[in-house]
Amino acid sequence: MALAKPRITALVVFTTAIGLWLAPHGLRPVTIALTLVGTVLIVAAANVLNMYLERDTDALMARTMSRPLPAHRMDPGVALRFGVALAAVSVPLLTFAVGALPGLLASIALVSYVLLYTPMKRQTATSLLVGALPGAIPPLIGWTAATERLDLPGVLLFAVMFLWQVPHFLAITLFRKEEYARAGLVVQPNLGVGRGAYLAVALMVGAIFLGYAIGGLRQGAGRRWARNLFLLSLLYLPVLFGALVLDRHP
Repeated sequence: MALAKPRITALVVFTTAIGLWLAPHGLRPVTIALTLVGTVLIVAAANVLNMYLERDTDALMARTMSRPLPAHRMDPGVALRFGVALAAVSVPLLTFAVGALPGLLASIALVSYVLLYTPMKRQTATSLLVGALPGAIPPLIGWTAATERLDLPGVLLFAVMFLWQVPHFLAITLFRKEEYARAGLVVQPNLGVGRGAYLAVALMVGAIFLGYAIGGLRQGAGRRWARNLFLLSLLYLPVLFGALVLDRHP
């Protein structure tokens, strides 16, 4: 059970269910059940294969060293076969019992998580963005299972999940910074471009822009507000990029 990372699996199933629930088309209970079961299996497959590939680095981190593989409670070959079997069941289940589009999305999530994100963590902090891709797909699986098409509301659900994951995972990497460094995982981006002054300006102009935009929600904001917001948006980029240029590392 621990191989499948049950807490992560539960969160993914929840976001898939949200996609199903928000979709405008009613679904038969059997389709809902098959979608959620298929999601559980595909997420379990990804997690098991991830644990298999990261068993050496997991052994170096306090957060993960008690997992079955680094703790030597399970043979790695058994875990590999289990993960492959889960993938072999879940992809056809979603493809043929739910729909080609959910099956394709699930396959993309599996491949990007196991074959791209997992090895990239050892090489580059860009893995943070790559890893956000499979994590953002589940609500889109639920949406496409219900609608049988890829449209804007589903894509926006994907975008919300994608953007949420970046600060979520960065918080983990900051909290466990020493452990990730000891394991040789490159997960904290350092582009060497902006510093504290740029951050202060970005927060200030962002707050002004957002605050004025929210002001448009009041009744009777009208054309004047819209025109001023447009002008403010024109000022936003020069101020932001100007601060970035002035605060650049030498």
